Amino acid sequence: MRKTAFSAALLACAASLPFAVPAAAKEGMFTPDQLPSIASDLRQTGLELDPETLTDLTAFPMGAIVSLGGCSASFVSPEGLVVTNHHCARGSVQYNSTAENNYLVEGFLAKTKARELPAAPGSRIYVTTEVTDVTDRIRSGTDSLAPNARYDTVEQRQKDITAECEREPGYRCQVASFYGGSQYKLIKRLEIRDVRLVYAPADSIGKYGGDIDNWQWPRHTGDFSFYRAYVAPDGSAADYAENNVPYRPEHHLKVSAAGLDNGDFVMAAGYPGSTSRYATLAEVEDTFGWQYPLQVGLYNEWIDTIEATAPEGSDARVKYESRLASLNNVEKNLRGQIDGARRVGLVDRRRQRETSLADWIAADRSRASYARATRELQALSAQEAAAGRQNLWYGLATNSQMLSAAERLYRLSRERQLPDAEREPGYQKRDMTFFRQGLQALDRRYDPAVDKAEWMLFLGKYLDQPAAARVPALDRALGLTGTVDRAAVERRIDGYYAATDLDDSATRLALMEASPSQLEASGDPFMKLAVALYDYERQLERQSEERAGRMLAVRPAYMEAITEWQRSQGTNTYPDANSTLRVTYGTVLGGIPRDGMAYLPFTTVEGILEKDTGEEPFNAPEKLLEEIRQQDYGQYALDSIGTVPVNFLSDLDSTGGNSGSATLNARAELVGLLFDGTFESVNSDWDFDPKTTRTIHVDTRYMLWVMDKVDGADALIEEMDIVR
Repeated sequence: MRKTAFSAALLACAASLPFAVPAAAKEGMFTPDQLPSIASDLRQTGLELDPETLTDLTAFPMGAIVSLGGCSASFVSPEGLVVTNHHCARGSVQYNSTAENNYLVEGFLAKTKARELPAAPGSRIYVTTEVTDVTDRIRSGTDSLAPNARYDTVEQRQKDITAECEREPGYRCQVASFYGGSQYKLIKRLEIRDVRLVYAPADSIGKYGGDIDNWQWPRHTGDFSFYRAYVAPDGSAADYAENNVPYRPEHHLKVSAAGLDNGDFVMAAGYPGSTSRYATLAEVEDTFGWQYPLQVGLYNEWIDTIEATAPEGSDARVKYESRLASLNNVEKNLRGQIDGARRVGLVDRRRQRETSLADWIAADRSRASYARATRELQALSAQEAAAGRQNLWYGLATNSQMLSAAERLYRLSRERQLPDAEREPGYQKRDMTFFRQGLQALDRRYDPAVDKAEWMLFLGKYLDQPAAARVPALDRALGLTGTVDRAAVERRIDGYYAATDLDDSATRLALMEASPSQLEASGDPFMKLAVALYDYERQLERQSEERAGRMLAVRPAYMEAITEWQRSQGTNTYPDANSTLRVTYGTVLGGIPRDGMAYLPFTTVEGILEKDTGEEPFNAPEKLLEEIRQQDYGQYALDSIGTVPVNFLSDLDSTGGNSGSATLNARAELVGLLFDGTFESVNSDWDFDPKTTRTIHVDTRYMLWVMDKVDGADALIEEMDIVR
């Protein structure tokens, strides 16, 4: 084959791979207030801004970074336009789709603001405006309390501080725990409740490669979509209304069409969900020795059950597309976690860390309290693992969306008997909008046949367990006593779905005002089951709270020991991810994840042609394929590779929740969206390995090229500030 300029550029890039030695990978998901302490390294890595500016959450660029409550995003226009990942907005696309009008397949583009669609119920855009340390208020006087009292006191103080913060209308506040409860911060966020879907490319672009390519490199996924934030005409936060107007953020990001190249500085600002970098050896052994291997098998059976019950093209499949995507993602993630833990020897590495920590503690008598805390934490971790094993099968056996709705409604009726400040989180007045919207969302995410098939799958698993794992309250309520006839159980479950009224949205919403006695008198089979299980579930909850209360006494001391030990080695300790605003930084970087395998830093549009089979998930739109064949790159080509880059790799430290995070260049211009990691780096949730940790981003040049050449989103391009 004739060697083109394109292939020659790839060969040149491959030849430069020795440059990509990953020793300089930057570990750490830093809170904004930590950035001045690493300012010199930020500058040395390539940041052109003053690191101090990144600590001001109301200034540029941090004022443009937002959370979607599970994903990250950013403002990219003065008219409230928000960019995030396609898979983050896909639930809203699915919610607005039917088998006859399937935006998942066709894509969605609102040509005017009037045609923008309401996002799925419960969708929010949160803008962090202030972070305040409230550690003393939360922890003062709790050390001497009994475990349950300690837990209750900490929870009540969190609720009280949150309520004070939310007296100012339009804000949603959260008291977040850092360093295992050693530190607490009040996070104040502007809450935008009217969120609308603006543009989402078809799955054949936004989900190109599907579950096959998920967590893989090379990748060719156009994982981007756009929302718009709306407020009342007076600028206040408001629920959806036709006369609402686009929100005007104080700051928005410029979008780069010039892009970046191999070795360039990048940083991501977003809301990573959860990591376990400081988990104990006992927690690691339980997770990788039992939990994850078991869950992989369960998830595969769950996926098969949904696919068999909701065939392709059916309305039920449309309703369950988001769940299937999530299950497939988690299943593959778990396999990656298991493989990564084995490859890096995670259990041995954690054992070595605890040995080194113990040696440091033993070297100074003044550190004796750390030794006691470590021993107690290990014992508690083992108890927590045992409880998890005991309760797993009950949790599965009650896994029905209808039963969950009934349980939440009955719990609400009980909580409403208490003053609002004393109610459990999730059942206070501040939570009722979400509660209501969650009940409404069932209409587009529930099918009785699928729900029953899921429930029967997990009930079967429960019935396979020894008697010690069974729960008498559940067995009595479902008639699972004596010799169980499984066919009879299935007939009984059929009767639940035939007799329930909870599958009607209006009925569910009306029951939000019901009293406990009214629900206890209900003849609905799901509600009767929820009432029968209530006392047992509260017993489990109090047991869990007792263990959590004990953890609150020892895990902070353990984290203080970790922090002091790492400081003695010249290392800055960053807190585990907890869905609060973080910054991670590094460079565009390929890698060599294992012997004989090399990852180039960029993939290209020509790679789509090579992968494309015309069958899902490798079925790019013909318009896109033709533009590639014509080499119609416009102004979006990267000179060093001679074509349009699709995705790129970096050595950024990231995890779930970072999806949609703005990937910024040295001047804080948007150059991509973080959306995934490589299979080899999945285990970084537990242990950062600079050799293998790589994050995958969609390049803004590909985003703009698709918008320009394929989907005709000219108005959105005009709306954004494009840097060329």
